[in-house]
Amino acid sequence: MTAMNRGRGPVSPLDRISPGIKVAAQMSPEPSEQDLRFVRQMGVDHVVLWTDATKASAAYYASRKELFAAHGLTVYGFGNRDVHNQDAIVLGLANRDAKIEEYKRHLQALGAAGIPYTTYAHMPNGIWSTDPEETRGGATARAFDLEKAQCGRWHDRTYCLPLTNGREYDEEEVWENFAYFIRQVAPVAEDEGVMIGIHPDDPPIPRLGGVPRIFSTFAGYQRALELADSPNVGVCLCIGCWLEGGDVWGVDAIEAIRYFGERQKLFKVHFRNVSAPLPHFVETFVDDGYQDMYQVMKALQEVGFRGVIIPDHIPRMADDPRLGTAFTIGYMKALVRRAEEEVGRR
Repeated sequence: MTAMNRGRGPVSPLDRISPGIKVAAQMSPEPSEQDLRFVRQMGVDHVVLWTDATKASAAYYASRKELFAAHGLTVYGFGNRDVHNQDAIVLGLANRDAKIEEYKRHLQALGAAGIPYTTYAHMPNGIWSTDPEETRGGATARAFDLEKAQCGRWHDRTYCLPLTNGREYDEEEVWENFAYFIRQVAPVAEDEGVMIGIHPDDPPIPRLGGVPRIFSTFAGYQRALELADSPNVGVCLCIGCWLEGGDVWGVDAIEAIRYFGERQKLFKVHFRNVSAPLPHFVETFVDDGYQDMYQVMKALQEVGFRGVIIPDHIPRMADDPRLGTAFTIGYMKALVRRAEEEVGRR
């Protein structure tokens, strides 16, 4: 049963998160001292982490929380790659129930460690890219060209055309499988006080390799959140994915922020820009794509967003990946300050 707060309706787990937009870094859970100093020198005090099944436990999550806290960093989210983008869950394969139980254990471990958030993606055939391309100044960046695309990849698996998962799947099959999954895990998330943010399909192509990708339209998100019917199931809004899809989504990124934010369904944001919508895009620097990213930040401030925003898929500058991270986080921090000044602190 959904928790209630007298006079306000369902209690949102966001109520336990301090106000204000938080710029966070995505880091290795096994950071070096140099990594930790670099992040703190940028003025960042929140991080998100990823691991896999070999380390996914309450003890490990708690140990990482303690390690980062000792350096002035709060672990906002922790993902587990082995229960993320799982074709077994999306397509109802033979090991589906085992994967769902593994996902529940992940949520329970997060709850025990006091970590409030995890990202979940529902892509059955991975993230799709084509050869890297150049963006501003010759920086190399991820790209996708639909005419050249052949394979999607996730973790240690590759899914290739024409049928990435062995046969054609019907859209209602995928929806039934999502409902089967989310109705089991949402109560666990509520019990553990953990937020699940659903990531968009990347790229957001509603059917790819014979399989529907149901988080490629705004209407798909609306249906999914209705099925979940939980304050603990919301959105990891990847601005880059939303920009990749363009008109396919049905609403633009600003409208999506307003809709999800006003309903307390916006848990995390991937702050990323692209050159153009599908069928061909290149991931650009945040100040160099077709979206004015200040308008994104302003909308986040207007809806009182209090989760984290992270730089995502950063173009590689010169010969050190930290350069692009420093540039992007500096730019994001400036946008946050400007939005606070214009809109007011929330």
